Amino acid sequence: MNMDDNFWMQFALREAGEAYRAGEVPVGAVVVLGNVIIGRGHNSVETLHDPTAHAEMLAITAAAETLKSWRLIEARLYVTLEPCHMCAGAAVLARLQKIVFGAWDPKAGACGSLAAVTQDERLNHQVEIVPEVMEAECGDLLKRFFKELREKRLAAAKGETSAPSDRPGAGDQQQE
Repeated sequence: MNMDDNFWMQFALREAGEAYRAGEVPVGAVVVLGNVIIGRGHNSVETLHDPTAHAEMLAITAAAETLKSWRLIEARLYVTLEPCHMCAGAAVLARLQKIVFGAWDPKAGACGSLAAVTQDERLNHQVEIVPEVMEAECGDLLKRFFKELREKRLAAAKGETSAPSDRPGAGDQQQE
C-alpha cells in the first residue's frame, strides 16, 4: 500500500504542534521507510539549549537508531519547513531517498531557496525534493507563532504581562 505525501505530512504537522506547545519554532518532521514512521522529531533548540536540535536532525537521529544504521537508504523525510543547510547536509549524509516539505524558507532554506545542497552533483548522493505539500497548513502555523511572538515581545516592552513564558504556545498547555 502506497500512502500519499499528505498523509505523512500530517504526522510532521503533529510534531510541529508539539514544538509550538513547547514554545519552540513550530517545525516537525518524520522519517518514513515503506509505510512505517521510523523517526520523528520537532524543534527543541530552546528546550535542549542545542542549536542543532532541529526537527529534521532529531528525526534522522531517531530513524538511524531505529535501524541501527546511519544509512537511511529508501527512507523519506517529511518536514513542515524547507530544511536549512545543516539539515539538508544531514539528509545527504544519511542517504535519504526523498525530502518532502511544506513551506519554503526564503531566509535559510537549502533545498532550493538559498541553495540546493540536496541536488549538488559534486556530492556523492542527491536527495529528491518534493516541495509545497500542505504548504498552507505548514506556513500558517509558522505565521501564527511569529505573530504571537511579536505581540508578546511588544507587550513585554510596554510593561504588560501575559503568559508564563515569552515564547508563543508555551502557556497553551492545560494545567493538571
